[in-house]
Amino acid sequence: MQKHFLLFIALLSTSLYGTFLQAQSKTKKPVPIILDTDIGPDYDDVGAVAVLHALADKGEAKPLAVIASNKNKLVAPTINILNTYFGRADLPIGAPKAADAPDHGAPQQWPELLVSKYPHTIKSTDEVPDAIELYRKLLAAQPNKSVTIVTVGFLTNLAKLLDSPPDRYSKLNGRALVAKKVKQLVSMAGKFPAGREYNVFVDSVASEKGFLHWPTPVMYSGFENGEKIITGKQLTSDESIQNSPVKDAFRISIPLDPHDAEGRMSWDETAVLVAVRGYAPFYTLQRGRMVVSATDGFNTWIDDDSGPHFHLVEKLPPADVEKVINSLMMHQPGGRK
Repeated sequence: MQKHFLLFIALLSTSLYGTFLQAQSKTKKPVPIILDTDIGPDYDDVGAVAVLHALADKGEAKPLAVIASNKNKLVAPTINILNTYFGRADLPIGAPKAADAPDHGAPQQWPELLVSKYPHTIKSTDEVPDAIELYRKLLAAQPNKSVTIVTVGFLTNLAKLLDSPPDRYSKLNGRALVAKKVKQLVSMAGKFPAGREYNVFVDSVASEKGFLHWPTPVMYSGFENGEKIITGKQLTSDESIQNSPVKDAFRISIPLDPHDAEGRMSWDETAVLVAVRGYAPFYTLQRGRMVVSATDGFNTWIDDDSGPHFHLVEKLPPADVEKVINSLMMHQPGGRK
């Protein structure tokens, strides 16, 4: 089996990966996106959802769903609030159902405020469909090689998706379905060239499996990139923006951490930005392979000109990327103030 897997990777390297850089160039067609988020433990996920909706309103992205890798009871209501605020109340939402799936709340308790203040129809994460069923349903209905999946949380769902059997939506198993329908995976995960990063180690078994066996190109936005991009302070200080769940999440959370005095590090927003607009002109790419330890989630990087993975390498100054992300996070739907 290992021999067959290596042959499969080699064939992809000469075909699909050979066109990856070209596919990353900016296109006029909206990019079909599924956002997979752990929204809750950190609030940069809120910024990532806002960036996705802003890019959709600009005609650059076509959101297919926001799927949670975190089964905390307030995750789906929070996503529903943000989707509703941006005029997409019917955007599908899914969440993991397994008993051992991650369950993490927000220490700053901003989700509790949002659900008490803003309209939403989903009252608990238990109410939404299973993440894997929703993935399979959505992917089966899309054109071949069309979907970009952006994961800014745990690999819990994606590892299970690869293992999923044929069902009423597709006769293909999960890995074959992903290979047929997905163009690329963009993941806020890992530290480069090596390190131990939250999104990877929370479900390290899923991370090891998901990244090793994922059958399309994978582009990583590492911890070291988002760490330098500080956003949110401009949003919270803009008095013209009122009754915004995005602003409220940042307004509540920024003062609670002395490290966030100038704003929050923008790991997740960066991943969404490059998934839609491409890595250029913000970054260059280093090609190779990320290897994850299932034991502790520690990742290492191996440079490889035929590798299946790419990680972002800083090109523009972080302040330039900050301006872009701040602007997108401050986007108001329908001219709302």
